[in-house]
Amino acid sequence: MKKWYNTIKEIAGPLVVVEKVPEVAFEEIVEIRDAKGNIRRGRVLEAGKDTAIVQLFTNTEGLDTKTAEIAFLGETLRFGVAESMLGRVFTGAGEVKDGGPEIIAEKYVDINGAPINPGQRQFPSEFIQTGISTIDGLNALVRGQKLPIFSGAGLPHAELAAQIAEQSRVVEVKNGTDLVESDEPFAVIFAAMGVTFEEAQFFIDSFEKTGAMERAALFINTASDPIVERITLPRLALTLGEYLAFEKNMHVLVILTDMTNYADALREVSASRKEIPGRRGYPGYLYTDLATLYERAGLIKGSTGSLTQIPILTMPDDDKQHPIPDLTGYITEGQIMVNRELHNQGIYPPIQPIGSLSRIAVNKKYTREDLSAVKEQMASSYAKGMEIKELALILGESALSETDKAYIRFAEAFETRYITQGRRENRSILDTLDLSWELLSILPKKELKKIKPEFIEKYSK
Repeated sequence: MKKWYNTIKEIAGPLVVVEKVPEVAFEEIVEIRDAKGNIRRGRVLEAGKDTAIVQLFTNTEGLDTKTAEIAFLGETLRFGVAESMLGRVFTGAGEVKDGGPEIIAEKYVDINGAPINPGQRQFPSEFIQTGISTIDGLNALVRGQKLPIFSGAGLPHAELAAQIAEQSRVVEVKNGTDLVESDEPFAVIFAAMGVTFEEAQFFIDSFEKTGAMERAALFINTASDPIVERITLPRLALTLGEYLAFEKNMHVLVILTDMTNYADALREVSASRKEIPGRRGYPGYLYTDLATLYERAGLIKGSTGSLTQIPILTMPDDDKQHPIPDLTGYITEGQIMVNRELHNQGIYPPIQPIGSLSRIAVNKKYTREDLSAVKEQMASSYAKGMEIKELALILGESALSETDKAYIRFAEAFETRYITQGRRENRSILDTLDLSWELLSILPKKELKKIKPEFIEKYSK
């Protein structure tokens, strides 16, 4: 039976300070009842000897310290998950948002997850095709990886996120010529935090138009929704992802956008608690908190499922040294950089080839034998082409050799044909590799120093 306490001392933002409450546990779930009998839920952020600080999952509007009562439920927040959640849209609190029937939970799971034993982790190496050449060909995504996208305000990361979610597939190349899509179940969980209503509707419409909604679950928190939802939303999405991956043996891709809004919500709650701020006002435990989300990606030995993460964040003032991208880069396995200069040139997707990085190599069994060598040669040749292009502005084209001019032509073709894709253009990894060889044919064969001669003989256009 619930025991109600009428000892609320203070209400500050989303936080409630309670006195004279013995044996309260960290992360314990509470219910607060206002004068009208309405119930709101929250969790214990800090537990003292006989005091507690509680964070509500909704706003505190209408609560009065004199009339409100609080009850401690003696359990952590658990989320009801089920395979039938695919094809549905939910709020940041995990409630049904699309007007459909309520979900009958197959299991209730702690939203904080269970840490994966490092000894049971399996090294990621199996390819996920996103249909975007600058990712598949240069910075391949693999099952179980965490590969963030670093963007900026006004850049098309929302469109890029939706395109990746719609097009991502688990594929394998057979005999170097046949692309086979895996018949293993694949699901996408899309978690949007602090987005505008227009962005939220854009995501929903995009999934429905392309038919991707059937294998996706959307969790959406808009800018007008309670800020605390932004802290719980990614944990709910990852809880469902872990269930589908490790208990239903599915390959799950979790896209988290925008992690900057998540970190800002964390900073606001920290300020309400009057904690000593760290860099740029963010709490000192920001690194640890982000790690509790990112490290939930992975593969477990003995399980055929996988959980892959693509966190997306907007860098304030395009500053890669800002705490959020800086700490994210330490935890994750590379980054995809969205470039403002390419965007201003009208190039989509404006993914920056130099500066983007995926630290995990793809197993050749799942793609084609020439992928790694072609990737190195393409990136190196583009960098050299851009360098010669800048040199030509100083010395003039007359000072350039024929080889130098070939590099400039390659760099220009690389931007207009390789990086540039239509917003619905879905290139297979074989299409991307064929296009790579076509562009490399602009250069003299003696310049292809990073590719084995047998690959040049076999695949050169």
